[in-house]
Amino acid sequence: KLQFLYFIGINTSKMQAQIQPQIILLRDGTDTSQGVAQLIGNINACMTVVDTVKTTLGPRGLDKLIQTNNQTTISNDGATVMKCLEVAHPAAKTLVEIAKSQDAEVGDGTTSVVVLAGEFLREAKQFVEDGVHPQIIIRSFRQACSYAMKVLNKISVPLGEKESEYEVLRKCAQTALNSKLINHEKGFFAKMAVDAVLGLGDNMDLDMIGMKKVQGGSMTDSLLVEGVAFKKTFSYAGFEQQPKSLEAPKVLMLNLELELKSEKDNAEIRVKSPDQYQAIVDAEWKIIYEKLEKCVESGAKVILSKLPIGDLATQYFADRQVFCAGRVPQDDLKRVVKSCGGCIQTTVRNLTPEVLGTCDRFEEKQVGNERYNFFYGGPGKKSVSVVLRGGAEHFIDEAERSLHDALCIVKRAKANTTVVAGGGAIEMELSKELREYARSIKGKPQIIVNSFARALEVIPRQVADNAGLDSTDILNKLRQCHYQGGIPDSHWYGVDIHSDDITNTFAANVLEPASVKKNAIRSATEAACLILSIDETVTNPESEQAQAQGGRPRPGAGGQGNMMSQAGMKGMMSGMKGLKTMKGQAGK
Repeated sequence: KLQFLYFIGINTSKMQAQIQPQIILLRDGTDTSQGVAQLIGNINACMTVVDTVKTTLGPRGLDKLIQTNNQTTISNDGATVMKCLEVAHPAAKTLVEIAKSQDAEVGDGTTSVVVLAGEFLREAKQFVEDGVHPQIIIRSFRQACSYAMKVLNKISVPLGEKESEYEVLRKCAQTALNSKLINHEKGFFAKMAVDAVLGLGDNMDLDMIGMKKVQGGSMTDSLLVEGVAFKKTFSYAGFEQQPKSLEAPKVLMLNLELELKSEKDNAEIRVKSPDQYQAIVDAEWKIIYEKLEKCVESGAKVILSKLPIGDLATQYFADRQVFCAGRVPQDDLKRVVKSCGGCIQTTVRNLTPEVLGTCDRFEEKQVGNERYNFFYGGPGKKSVSVVLRGGAEHFIDEAERSLHDALCIVKRAKANTTVVAGGGAIEMELSKELREYARSIKGKPQIIVNSFARALEVIPRQVADNAGLDSTDILNKLRQCHYQGGIPDSHWYGVDIHSDDITNTFAANVLEPASVKKNAIRSATEAACLILSIDETVTNPESEQAQAQGGRPRPGAGGQGNMMSQAGMKGMMSGMKGLKTMKGQAGK
């Protein structure tokens, strides 16, 4: 009897297991990974990206040649390299985002922030493998970052404390250009960057700096225009008869066509006699001549328009010694308004003196193989232009990116008014302070904060490695100098790549805005904490396949070989009662 009940119990349990339905939460084929293994995998993916970028760090950093879609990019700028790499790993994309954030926020330090984030993850990896909970690591990292910000605020130097503000800004720009392609002309471009930013006034809107590239000549042929410069636009016959140099001219800016408009397609006008046809033609000529007369009567000697200026208007203005240019790009027209004053008009009626701008001098001259229009000075003086010269196209593009970084650095230094020493000096000093701070902490956070301090040393170590120096010897000398003291301003000692030794980088004019270091350490810490907080990764292979195909649906999806058109789907859904349709992001 007992055996009979035993067999009944076994059969019943088997039947329940067979009858109970399986609960499927994810689509078939979805890959899920969780736990320590997937966290280590995410860290390894990020470290692979960091190993690709870290060789570009420092004055002796190497360039990367990246070819995508038949377009070749040569650069050692961290943000540019990260954008061109097209990273596919979902966790590693975080490093791309922090590089973009650093570039948008301060303009420089993009490689540093990626290298720091990778080193934080490298230090956290051993704790994860030893079984330390990620939240303890995250909390300790944020605690260390907060203390580092306090130390950074305490030791940073105000902008004009030791020498003039202009000289400090120029040295900051030179430091930003040290690792760029144009570093052998850093003195020339550093002065240009400082003059360009100071020429914008208190606003310091970098969009008001026009960057123009002209192939040919040497880099020192580049010039800074305190005003606006743009390439000569398309012109008609009679343009050469217009004046090419004017002193203190009035400038009229229009968003209006000054030419005979063609009729619309399928337009039809029925006339009964030649006189009616002639009246229509005369009316068209009268309208265009009235517009041109009002422009000349306003007193303007330079007329710019976003829309075309035809051959009739060009010859009309040339006969009256008025310069005109049509199809002027929108951003250049805005810079003219900022520099010369006035405002853009959409009609020629009621052209009062208040709507006209003026500049100290206007001229058109040859730059390389191109002709450029120059507007010097003006009452606004809130816009400048930089005309870059050079050989190959890739070289000029990299020079533009390098100068943009220098402009951003000068702007941040001017806005935040504090600087620190570069060359890895500030990272070594923060590492020393964090090690001493870790002694006051109990438990596991003490070891983790200590590892955070050790991770900061990656900057001077990588700078030394990229310069071909013995990084172990350099770091030992830096630790001895920062920890033992006994040398004046020992906290400003960093890597000297010229003498293969260490030096006072502050006295060596290697300066960086404190905001660059603050933003880099904060962003790197948050990126590392974000990756450490991920406990599961879900990957849908069908979504990846659709993304690889450019977002096209799979043929035959849903059991149909042909895809229904959008109009057919909308018509089918419109007949269903109680059903609402909404546009997603793709329908914007």
